[in-house]
Amino acid sequence: MSRGPGRKGSRAGSDGYLSGTITAVHGRSYRVEMDAPLAQLTCFPRGKRSELACGDRVRIEPVSADQGVIESVEPRSSLFYRADAFREKLIAANVTQVMVVLASEPTYYEELLNRCLVAAEHARVRAVVVLNKAELPSAPAAIDRLELYRRLDYPVVPLSARSSTDALQPFLRDHTTVLVGQSGMGKSTIVNGLFPAARAATGDISKALDSGRHTTTHATLYRLPSNGAIIDSPGLQAFGLRHVGIETLDATFPEFRPYIGQCRFANCRHL
Repeated sequence: MSRGPGRKGSRAGSDGYLSGTITAVHGRSYRVEMDAPLAQLTCFPRGKRSELACGDRVRIEPVSADQGVIESVEPRSSLFYRADAFREKLIAANVTQVMVVLASEPTYYEELLNRCLVAAEHARVRAVVVLNKAELPSAPAAIDRLELYRRLDYPVVPLSARSSTDALQPFLRDHTTVLVGQSGMGKSTIVNGLFPAARAATGDISKALDSGRHTTTHATLYRLPSNGAIIDSPGLQAFGLRHVGIETLDATFPEFRPYIGQCRFANCRHL
């Protein structure tokens, strides 16, 4: 299995820079976990542009005991992000797995699920579908709606995160996993179940709007004792796929791959 961004144990190189992993993103401010000496630094990039993501491996120039400047980003093994006509939004870097968190209540958007799966396939990382709040009466119908994805070999994991997160453990071990999903699906509850000390904020569901309230405002990486890590991300309401070109979109649907190249029309777009 692929291992997540670990502590490589490297001290300052010949250039005097230190290596570390971005574990939290707050706008242009980043929390970086250093490899050696073990420390957490608040770091800022040079220049006005900031194209860094939680999970990025970076090289740091310390400027004080608790602050540093990000000088460079190491090559990424993967990048999970969304894009529309106006901008790209980086979600997580160097992940080996995307865990799409749904719930029986509030109603999840199937199109958003599909778009997350397309982005995961495009990034060439494994995708797992989690149905939280499996104890609710509406859960059986929600699980039935996910049968298509199970047939496509996406793992579908029913979960009652308020009671236990044990069902996720076999899927998390040795992986760096990013949690994505709509607000109110229970990502923060999952994080709290896995890391009680994290105290991630959990929000009440607005029944009138049939949606959840945004509680996670920035991406944060938590390390697992099973040699893995989880990146919690803010709730989504949309997922742009502008970065997935029309020429590669068909390959992101597993059920369509056997037909790629078989169409007798050279200019067919398979709409």
